[in-house]
Amino acid sequence: MAESAESAEKAVPAEVVAGTTVDHLTATYQAHYRSLLGLAALLLDDTASCEDVVQEAFIRVHSARNRVRDREKTLAYLRQTVVNLSRSALRRRILGLKLLSKPMPDMASAEEGAYDQLEREDLIKAMRGLQRRQREVLVLRYFADMTESQVAETLGISLGSVKAYGSRGIAALRVAMEAAQS
Repeated sequence: MAESAESAEKAVPAEVVAGTTVDHLTATYQAHYRSLLGLAALLLDDTASCEDVVQEAFIRVHSARNRVRDREKTLAYLRQTVVNLSRSALRRRILGLKLLSKPMPDMASAEEGAYDQLEREDLIKAMRGLQRRQREVLVLRYFADMTESQVAETLGISLGSVKAYGSRGIAALRVAMEAAQS
């Protein structure tokens, strides 16, 4: 008989309540909502955000209530959640302000775009009018963004020749571009 009582005790485990219950969380909500709202108000600047943060804190603690091992720490978890959510709200606002404060890039009007296109066409036409070596040096130097020594190595000419062809090519382009704009 002693064995059957002993095995019955083993069969029915003692009820261990881990975490906070919904009832305890509800009571905490009723007792501390205003103080948590005040905490959020100190961290944020508008009432709507404060209410949202406190509500979200209760929702998150409710979802994770099994992880709150000591019911007496429920309020501490709520406070910490309010602080963390307030920080996140402020970060989002700051990021939004940074994005809004950046001016939109200047958009060229249709006339400016057409003018740029004409200048580009004039430049291409002037480039085609250059000597072959001048054109090669200028294209590699300014469009391919190579150094003078890299251009010299690529074309198999001396550094002095690169400088001379480049100088003469730019002078010829300047004359051609002024003639095109006249």
